[in-house]
Amino acid sequence: MTRNGRSLTAKGIKPVCSFLQAFENLWLFGAFSPVNGEYFLLELPNCDSDNFQIWLNEFSDLNPQEFKIIFLDNGKFHKAKKLLIPDNMALVFIPPYCPELNPAEKIWALYKRKFTNLLCRGLDDISNFISDTTKLLSVELITSTCRYEYIKLAISDCF
Repeated sequence: MTRNGRSLTAKGIKPVCSFLQAFENLWLFGAFSPVNGEYFLLELPNCDSDNFQIWLNEFSDLNPQEFKIIFLDNGKFHKAKKLLIPDNMALVFIPPYCPELNPAEKIWALYKRKFTNLLCRGLDDISNFISDTTKLLSVELITSTCRYEYIKLAISDCF
């Protein structure tokens, strides 16, 4: 579905945006490191515990010697009892209704802003948009966007 948002127009002119409402979905699961700017994204067909488990397993296999701390909201699929959390991972749940505490939310906001008023005719267009937007991510962008003050202090204490 087209995500409508603000547009720049002349005073008194109502913005016009093409709109398509479709009922196909894909979900983008991801993690962004405020420490070193690395990221891991995976497009999956559903947003449920089974697909979240796939994402956890794939993310765990990426640099398996690295211990990963993941900040999550309180979505039901994040807390499903059937989830098997890999040994090299810890899940930290932020308080309810506090998305501003999750560093990844600022990166998701960049994706959402770029997606605003974009007409996609199918999942291939959305997948291409995700690929093109992901190519714009850099270490500098991720660290400057995700490295909150409390993270800076924690990093300085470790190094």
